[in-house]
Amino acid sequence: MGERLKGKAAIVTGAGSIGPGMGNGKATAILFAREGARVMAVDCNLEAVEETRRLINEEGGDCIVFKADVAKSEDCRSMIENCLQAFGRIDILHNNVGISSRAGIDGTSEEQWDRVMNINLKSMFLTCKYALPYMEKQGSGVIVNIATIHAIRVPGPAIAYAVSKAGVIALTREIAIQYAAKGIRANAILPGLMRTPIVESMAKSSSSEDLEELWKKRDARCPTGKQGDAWDTAYAALFLASEEAKYITGTTLVVDGGITQRI
Repeated sequence: MGERLKGKAAIVTGAGSIGPGMGNGKATAILFAREGARVMAVDCNLEAVEETRRLINEEGGDCIVFKADVAKSEDCRSMIENCLQAFGRIDILHNNVGISSRAGIDGTSEEQWDRVMNINLKSMFLTCKYALPYMEKQGSGVIVNIATIHAIRVPGPAIAYAVSKAGVIALTREIAIQYAAKGIRANAILPGLMRTPIVESMAKSSSSEDLEELWKKRDARCPTGKQGDAWDTAYAALFLASEEAKYITGTTLVVDGGITQRI
């Protein structure tokens, strides 16, 4: 076990995984625990987040779980209150919840637009809104929000997804500046092509293409010749959450193997 987050209390939303394997939130929760944090792993799927807790506990880490729909105000308020009851403080808020929508404006319904905005952007507004007063009282805190390279590049039509994630960057920046003098930092991570369970699930539901062929095509699009994985995102989050990044706030960290330089 490491000590980069020793004694810290961390909330990780989207800490379950949609299927077998390692998603960004799951990997981040495990890594935070490995580095000494007490972790509240949050997800709308209790069974999935219990699996995350099991893995953390097997390694000797400290983890509790909480079921929440973070697009709902009352769930977010309750999540923060339960973290405080369990750990007495909130040092790190890692927002990982998000869904995709691969369509342009002509193919996006109002209902789809609202759903993506609620889950991807409103959820982060709400979790931050309820966590920040307690961080301010402590005089310290770190927020790490997961956005995407779609927020700054156009690899394909995904208007609701791209706009919601661009909003995450703006939200992060606004919080960072408002709270910089109060000991609170906020940064965003922009993952590129990642091989995760949610990507696999989306591929299976939207394409009849062989999955291994899809992975090969995604690998070939990356300058490194290989797409990333959940641990790449998790280690970026660990850095931003740690004291190593104590003078970094209001920024975006691109984790994409260089693919944005090609787009």
